[in-house]
Amino acid sequence: MKYLHTMVRVNDLDESLDFYCNKLGLEELRRNESENGRFTLVFLAAPGDSEAQIELTYNWDGDELGEGSRNFGHLAYAVEDIYVTCQRLMDGGVTINRPPRDGKMAFVRSPDNISIEILQAGDSKEREEPWKSMENIGEW
Repeated sequence: MKYLHTMVRVNDLDESLDFYCNKLGLEELRRNESENGRFTLVFLAAPGDSEAQIELTYNWDGDELGEGSRNFGHLAYAVEDIYVTCQRLMDGGVTINRPPRDGKMAFVRSPDNISIEILQAGDSKEREEPWKSMENIGEW
């Protein structure tokens, strides 16, 4: 058995690609548009890690996605520097729902409310401001 991908339904493909690619840093690997099925599939992965993919599914006629909250769980990515990553996300207008107060873990949400865990690769970073004093915002 081999892990292939996680499928996430999205309401706005452009908004989701902006989040996952431009802000989170994933790369588009391939795209499949089905005129008959009226959907677009976009496969994404972290740079250099094409084995772990996300499939964004956009149904042209719309979907009622609901909250997309904890009943889904979350996607998780390890990053080289959690503070740099969280700052880049904040600078891009992304809310850090659970800041990396411990130097190890943070959570954000996609435009469709999918929870995304960001983990510091290796050991936790030294706790530092402004992160160690930040409060949670909303659900994560």
